[in-house]
Amino acid sequence: MFNQFRGASIVRRALVLLVLPLALTACSGPESVNVYSARQEALIKPLLDRFSAETGIPVNLVTGDGDALLARLRNEGLNSPADLLLTSDAGNLYRAQQADLLQPVTSPALEASVPAHLRSDEGFWYGLSLRARVLVYAPDRVDPAELSDYAALAEPAWRERICVRSSGNIYNQSMVAGMLATRGPDATQAWLEGFVANFARPPQGGDRDQIKAVASGQCDIALVNSYYLGGMLRSDSAEERAAAEQVRLFWPNQTGRGVHVNISGAGITRSAAHPQEARQLIEFLLREDSQQWYAEANNEYPVRPGVAPSDLLQSWGEFRADPLKVSELGRLNSAAVMAMDRANWK
Repeated sequence: MFNQFRGASIVRRALVLLVLPLALTACSGPESVNVYSARQEALIKPLLDRFSAETGIPVNLVTGDGDALLARLRNEGLNSPADLLLTSDAGNLYRAQQADLLQPVTSPALEASVPAHLRSDEGFWYGLSLRARVLVYAPDRVDPAELSDYAALAEPAWRERICVRSSGNIYNQSMVAGMLATRGPDATQAWLEGFVANFARPPQGGDRDQIKAVASGQCDIALVNSYYLGGMLRSDSAEERAAAEQVRLFWPNQTGRGVHVNISGAGITRSAAHPQEARQLIEFLLREDSQQWYAEANNEYPVRPGVAPSDLLQSWGEFRADPLKVSELGRLNSAAVMAMDRANWK
């Protein structure tokens, strides 16, 4: 039954991707911006509507899975109606750049708003929000004094106590890529071997599922992006709120390089018919008021320095973030995937 529903979903997605180019072409205007977004509509459209109201520039939005949007941009080539790609993870932005799907943009406003390590050196993409890969733990089974850094997750004390999603997930790939960049291949491979040996169950589900698994006692700690915990704590689902309230957040690596961080970001497509309007939109998304709303809606941290995070995120306390250039997460992605395969991280 599951496979039947999954197959139907795939067919529907394929049909949507086939008809959307015609829809965008029909609604495009000389000063419109066509956006392909891996963000859900509710998490970005209010800002896009505000941009249109202020500038008079219409925004045509298409949302979808990040991998599917990249594949679509490749297939459409220079005929793509997309002006702007919004997606999560520096790994995905780097892939788009390497596939020649983006064009560089020079903007003093963008360079002033986004720290250098959170954007492409050549201006192909810019971070819009910041997320951290943190630990959540069961306070009735784990003393936070037992927790320290990512390296400790490979120690025998955590045997069969850790939950994490699969190695096919870009968030995990980017975290391992960050380790390769900072610790080198030998130390990273040794860590992977010990980490995988400590899994409480085969990797499955998304980050919310890992949080639920800790709450239900299937494991004691989990590796997740911080915004998933924020989303569950503020969820309309009583079940999700109850699960999130049973765990606590821990910032790893605070005595070393800092917690692994990544971005959601934006880049102007190589095919863009309206690159100036697309640049205006990125600059708008990096304004202080936009950053505050965007971070609040997505339970993420503003990428622009000096903008305060939401009250919920402030309640988790301050943290040290790894200053590694996030472009390294994309550059070392293939090496990370191979290392994870060698460690049998499914």
